[in-house]
Amino acid sequence: MSETFEEFRLSFSYGNRSDLNFKFLKSLPDDEAAEFFRQLLDELGDAYDHGSLDPLIQLAIDWQARAYAPREGMPRQWVYEDGPFAEPVKPLSESRVALFTSSGHYVAGDDPRPFGIEEMTQQEAEDRIGEFLKAAPVLSRIPIDTVHEDLRVRHGGYDITAAATDPGVSFPVTVLRELEAEGVIGKLHADAFSFAGATAQQRIINQTGPEWARLLATEEVDLALLVPV
Repeated sequence: MSETFEEFRLSFSYGNRSDLNFKFLKSLPDDEAAEFFRQLLDELGDAYDHGSLDPLIQLAIDWQARAYAPREGMPRQWVYEDGPFAEPVKPLSESRVALFTSSGHYVAGDDPRPFGIEEMTQQEAEDRIGEFLKAAPVLSRIPIDTVHEDLRVRHGGYDITAAATDPGVSFPVTVLRELEAEGVIGKLHADAFSFAGATAQQRIINQTGPEWARLLATEEVDLALLVPV
């Protein structure tokens, strides 16, 4: 199937390619995206000689920053100048902290069953991304002592390979447990929370987000570490 360069560029953002490392291409005009690929090929050629991939990775990071930086004539999305921000009422070392991610993790045996489907594959989730973006998010509770072997992850909006290999990529509960042991945070909440972030955004803002905030308040959580994916 043939595609234009623009179609290829846009395909990394909820299209037929799910590599979030290149989702930033959607925010670049064609000429700048072409310049990125020119530089990428130059660095790839150099990598044959020096054997290091670090310059390739740094190039992608630099272009991500460039693509997402505010630019003249482009509207900024999801900016809330008058958001209901609140100062913490306790020092971090005395606070109960919960992990809250949009990574799509859940515990084996507690499948959120999107669209009623048990054990949906990652590929099917990616194929149905359009449906996910219109559906209500489903929140999963994950006990913080859940071992790696009992963690599962599924998300229609990104390639989960790294997250499945090392949950700490997008579900850093191990780091939080270490911070708790060191006394940096007062107490880690018994459960972490996760949902697939490729979902109905307005519904999160207007309905599920406030519901989840009330849930955390009810469970006496002082602070939540939000990990967006």
